[in-house]
Amino acid sequence: MAEGAAEVSAQSDGGGDPGAVEPERGVAPIKPQYLTTKEQFHEFLEAKGQEKPSQESEAVDPAGNDLTEPEAKRIRLEDGQTEDGQAEEAAETGEQLQAQKRARGQNKCRPHVKPTHYDKNKLCPSLVQESAARCFYGDRCRFLHDVGHYLETKPADLGPSCVLFETFGRCPYGVTCRFAGAHLGPEGQNLVREGLVQAPPVRNGLDKALQQQLRKRKIHFKRAEQALRQLSRGPLPGPTSEATVPEGREAEGAPGQDNCDIQLAPQEPDTVGPPSGPLRTCGPLTDEDVVRLRPHEKRRLDISGKLYLAPLTTCGNLPFRRICKRFGADVTCGEMAVCTNLLQGQTSEWALLKRHPCEDIFGVQLEGAFPDTMTKCAELLNRTIEVDFVDINVGCPIDLVFKKGGGCALMNRLAKFQQIVRGMNQVLDVPLTVKLRTGVQERVNLAHRLLPDLRAWGAALVTLHGRSREQRYTKLADWQYIEQCVAAAHPMPLFGNGDVLSYEDANRALQTGVAGVMIARGALLKPWLFTEIKEQRHWDISSSERLDILRDFTHYGLEHWGSDTQGVEKTRRFLLEWLSFLCRYVPVGLLERLPQRINERPPYYLGRDYLETLMASQKAADWIRISEMLLGPVPPNFVFLPKHKANAYK
Repeated sequence: MAEGAAEVSAQSDGGGDPGAVEPERGVAPIKPQYLTTKEQFHEFLEAKGQEKPSQESEAVDPAGNDLTEPEAKRIRLEDGQTEDGQAEEAAETGEQLQAQKRARGQNKCRPHVKPTHYDKNKLCPSLVQESAARCFYGDRCRFLHDVGHYLETKPADLGPSCVLFETFGRCPYGVTCRFAGAHLGPEGQNLVREGLVQAPPVRNGLDKALQQQLRKRKIHFKRAEQALRQLSRGPLPGPTSEATVPEGREAEGAPGQDNCDIQLAPQEPDTVGPPSGPLRTCGPLTDEDVVRLRPHEKRRLDISGKLYLAPLTTCGNLPFRRICKRFGADVTCGEMAVCTNLLQGQTSEWALLKRHPCEDIFGVQLEGAFPDTMTKCAELLNRTIEVDFVDINVGCPIDLVFKKGGGCALMNRLAKFQQIVRGMNQVLDVPLTVKLRTGVQERVNLAHRLLPDLRAWGAALVTLHGRSREQRYTKLADWQYIEQCVAAAHPMPLFGNGDVLSYEDANRALQTGVAGVMIARGALLKPWLFTEIKEQRHWDISSSERLDILRDFTHYGLEHWGSDTQGVEKTRRFLLEWLSFLCRYVPVGLLERLPQRINERPPYYLGRDYLETLMASQKAADWIRISEMLLGPVPPNFVFLPKHKANAYK
């Protein structure tokens, strides 16, 4: 859509004629002297570049289709050809085209490209970790044990210095590091700087013992099962007991448990416990058994007036959050984590909960559809990780989540929604927050009805995204409706979210009476937005400064994901995902009117230098070229398809 709008703009403007008409709606107003055509734009990049992108860098699928363009865009071209004169073929393949149309905006055509070359010629972990003990698997081990042979087949280093060695004094990846020359001795030994050695300062990791217990289902969720039993009978005790759960709604999946595993408060024997027989407990009596934590005794979440970085799936990783914290973000939240995956001990899901020391106010976001899994997951996190709040995702619009009853679907499942909020609030010692959309259907708003209930159920704060599920990103956020919801939520604080890309947008948002502003896509387009809001100015940031930000991101990524081949390529993939958003930013000095609005896509323009022009390209091959400046050449058969290009970020 962005490229189509740019082409129309370029044609109407005549390639930069000063007498051109006003830019079309949805097209960023760039000064005429910078405008150009699509052909001239790409010719300029190819002519000024060191070399043209190699065929290995350009993604091509087995059928010969160019995958540098979004999948949805190629589907539209096929539809257009059908309308122009291929009615007979359309009749034969009507069902297939209909299926393609249904798949639009849902990211269903994205191929699963999982790299397998990492396992080839991989050194045994016992050698990488320099363990004194021999490999546990012995002759059955499928990894290499000959360091000399490994070094012969290992690709050349990507740079002269290793970020991990410079930061911590020791690189845990040893000879497998892609920057190993910086810390290997003459005999291939891993060098150590005694004065700098320290553990990577990241919290909320998954302990191996805990992972084994989760996989074997040996964890007992005492508080969760107690809360689930009471939810099946009626409301939980406390000041919010007037909002009751409809009778006959049993909490799903709450199995019975031996009485010896549960210690209950003796002052409530009739409300909690087995239906027959006296209350039985075992073990010593403690204050926790007698005194229940009251709602007003929980940790407070006072973030009114602060800038809140939204939990961004895929792009909201720990390195990106570190970048945003550096530019002034006050509150950060981890990416959406699926509660069932956490309960199964999946390493990739627990990685979403990691917290850097610079994140002083940090929360995690959970997604789930059933009270039992959500409540148990909340108790598990309450025991094992350090967070300041836990957020429930009631805004995810994608089919994979919605059709299972999670995300936006909870807005239409009030009984389950109430049980989830009440159950999680009962087992958490930190505040519970909720992120909502306006509703499921475009013209049927539900949030104003849910906010009083959420306040009664125990939510400490609610964030409202001013769009419905059906809208996705096709229209602007409805801040007038958010203003109405502020009154409905009072005295519970309400944060607003949607279309904030400048300090003027943030000021208008705060005039609606919201307690604060959550920033999502605006941070992806320009992470220095937090600085602009706090300093109330527009920052005409140079291309070299933007490249330095990307370089810092790659350094943070190598610290987080590792400096071996797998870590480098994972850092590259997340960098490319972010570049697919950054290309939509238009430098302040090129705009005819300030500020740029979030629904305005840039036409084709030539920047003030080559790097600024390269950063404006919307071709994946050019994003890969930028990544090569920071992480070295891409490996053979590298394929990159940005996730958001096939869905509704349009």
